[in-house]
Amino acid sequence: MTLLLDTAAVSAPPRTLTVGAGDAGRITALARRVAPAGDGRVDDHAYVAAARDAWCELPIPLRRGLRDFRRDSGPAGTLLVRGLPVDEAELPDTPSVGGSVQRTASVPAAVLLMVAAGLGDPAAFRPEKTGALVQDVVPVPGQEDFQGNAGSALLSFHTENAFHPHRPDFVMLLCLRADHERVAGLRTGCVRQTLPLLSEESRAALWGEEFVTAAPPSFGAAGAASPHAVLTGAAEDPDVRVDFAATRATTDRGRAALAELAELFDLTARTVRLEPGDLAIVDNRVTVHGRTAFRPRYDGRDRWLQRSFVLTDLRRSRGSRARDGYVLD
Repeated sequence: MTLLLDTAAVSAPPRTLTVGAGDAGRITALARRVAPAGDGRVDDHAYVAAARDAWCELPIPLRRGLRDFRRDSGPAGTLLVRGLPVDEAELPDTPSVGGSVQRTASVPAAVLLMVAAGLGDPAAFRPEKTGALVQDVVPVPGQEDFQGNAGSALLSFHTENAFHPHRPDFVMLLCLRADHERVAGLRTGCVRQTLPLLSEESRAALWGEEFVTAAPPSFGAAGAASPHAVLTGAAEDPDVRVDFAATRATTDRGRAALAELAELFDLTARTVRLEPGDLAIVDNRVTVHGRTAFRPRYDGRDRWLQRSFVLTDLRRSRGSRARDGYVLD
C-alpha cells in the first residue's frame, strides 16, 4: 500500500523553547553548585537530591515550559530546548567504546537530572549501560549497523524499551557535539498525527493483543515476550508501544497494520538536527523516535549525545527497584 498525503497538513514541528544567554549562565551556576553532592557521583542519591532541589531555582520560563509539556506534550509529542550550557571547548574526546556512561559530575549531567526532576524522576535499567542515570549516545567502531545507540546507520522508529512493562515516560537527549557533516537527525513521529490517517482495519488490529516485542540486544536475554497491543488507553488519544526493529505481529491483519503504521510514521515524521546545547525531550508514551544515518570518523570529534530517562510516577515500578532507588532490575 502506498499513501499519498499532504504531510504539512498532518505533521507538526516540535514545540521549541529557547534559553537566553543570561539564563544559560544561571543554569551553569546551579549545575556547578550540584557538582559536589554525593562526592560528585552522578548516580548517588545525594547528587540526584541536589539536582532535584536545584530544579526549583531554574529560570521560570524553562520551568514553566517543562511543566506545560509534562501536562500536554502536544501534537508532536516532542519539546526542543535550545541554548542550554554546553561548552564544546571544555569537552574531552567523544567516547568510542560500547557502554559508555557519565558517572562523574558535569554541567550537562546536572542539567539532565535537574530537568528530569521537573518532569518526574530520573530512571535507568540495570541491564542497559549498567544502570547509569546519564548515558552516552555515541558511535562505536564495528557497530555501525547496530539498531541502538552505538550505531550510525538509519535507526528505525521505536518506543524506548518497548518490551518493558515500565517504559520511560520521557526520553531526554542532550547534544554535546554534533556529527562532522551535520547530517545526523533525530526523527520523531507522534501517534496523535498518524491515528486519524489509519484505516479502520489497521486501527482495530493495533488495539488487539497480537504483537510481541523482543528486548534490544543491549539488554541481553530478557525472557519470553508477552503478547501486547500496539495502541492502548483512550480511543481518541492512545499510547503507542512499538519497535519496528523488534516488534512482530502474530496475525496477518497485525502484519498489515504494522506496515501501514510504519508508513504513516515515515510520512508524518519530523527531523531535527541537534546542535550543542539542544535538548530534545520525547514523550515516549505517544511518540516514536529514530535517527538518520551519518558517517563517524572515530577521531574524538564524533557526534555525542547524553541520554536520560524519566518516569512520571516512580511508585509504579517500586517492585522493580532495589532500596527504592532509581535503577530498575
